[in-house]
Amino acid sequence: MQTDKIRKIVGVILLVSLMSLGFVKEVKEYVKLPNNMSVFESQDVSVQSSFPVNATQDAEEAFTVQKNSDGKTLDVHGKKAGEGEVVFDLAGFPVKKIGVNVLPDFKVIPGGQSIGVKLNTLGVLVVGHHQINTPEGKKSPGEIAGVQVGDIITNINGTKIEQMSDVTPFIQNAGKTGEPLDLVLTREETEVKTKLYPLKDENDRSFRIGLYIRDSAAGIGTMTFYDPKSKKYGALGHVISDMDTKKPIVVEDGQIVRSTVTSIEKGSNGNPGEKLARFSGDREVIGNITRNSPFGIFGELNQDISNGVNDEALPIALSNEVKEGPAKILTVVNNDKVEEFEVEVVSSVPQKFPATKGMVIKITDEKLLDKTGGIVQGMSGSPIIQNGKVIGAVTHVFVNDPTSGYGVHIEWMLNEAGIDIYSKQKQKVS
Repeated sequence: MQTDKIRKIVGVILLVSLMSLGFVKEVKEYVKLPNNMSVFESQDVSVQSSFPVNATQDAEEAFTVQKNSDGKTLDVHGKKAGEGEVVFDLAGFPVKKIGVNVLPDFKVIPGGQSIGVKLNTLGVLVVGHHQINTPEGKKSPGEIAGVQVGDIITNINGTKIEQMSDVTPFIQNAGKTGEPLDLVLTREETEVKTKLYPLKDENDRSFRIGLYIRDSAAGIGTMTFYDPKSKKYGALGHVISDMDTKKPIVVEDGQIVRSTVTSIEKGSNGNPGEKLARFSGDREVIGNITRNSPFGIFGELNQDISNGVNDEALPIALSNEVKEGPAKILTVVNNDKVEEFEVEVVSSVPQKFPATKGMVIKITDEKLLDKTGGIVQGMSGSPIIQNGKVIGAVTHVFVNDPTSGYGVHIEWMLNEAGIDIYSKQKQKVS
């Protein structure tokens, strides 16, 4: 009781001090709070708010009792005011009342394992044009037909195309009959139809369509999390794009397998490093891939997997719960051993809608810096853990500063995985 009285007195002094210094705006104009927010049952209802950069020294001194050690932020705590409502106060002075959606606590098992990724495209992907020798000179039938790099051939002469071997019989038959190929293409989510006439290559006397095509892609990345109940998982934290077209791969299906890191190409300014890895010898499929999105790859595991560091389910943190300061990542830098490394959350944006690059993180672990130089390719998807909660995943490295990079908030990866943490909202504050 005595403490509450003191806080209220300090709050009144703060308000009077600000008014006397010419600050005609109310304190709540400085302490930016949303009109509503979502929290978990066990979550401390508090936010960090930036201190006004144009405040005078006297005003800053008035806030000394509430400012954090960084001298730039204020911790503003909330208390239950009614069903689904919280009142935030600053030194006992009420700042704002907001609505709160209280969510059931949700836990996932963190990853960190190095995984091999095998994607099968929807149809066959056009990755380039090829000029062939004809009596009239070099020509590309595909280019003449208006087929563009990045197009996906999904149908030829009314038949669905699933892999490269499906295309060859149509080419040879069309060459012999002189009839065109009726192509159906997917181009940036629109359907395009065209006719393509194969031409005979003077060098080997075979009919060609003048296109480089691909029906699959492979690479490595890092597992982020999986739900122990549904076995739904998320990995990588960013979209997989074709190395030639630079466009996201439209996935028909795919698989993930275990992989082993064989060596590290250390990163440096202007030259991001890379994990070099190979698929494990048994090539055992541990899960499927159903989605390739800006937030990573997603699907379902067909078995439980262990990281050997933390195999217990951990609660997740919403973006409004992530704080600047120390955190950890789980990743592999040698063979298949998952290790824990120290990082720092430099900044975090409490996002209301799904968006990438929600955090900036910096590698602070000397062992990891010595081994990799910072964030390297193949580390994408490494789970970020803060205060015992999974807050997101590593996604991109800064080219000019390999010690730092972006992270994505975990709630958006869960959403892409088909896990709705908002489905059982409880309109109360615990």
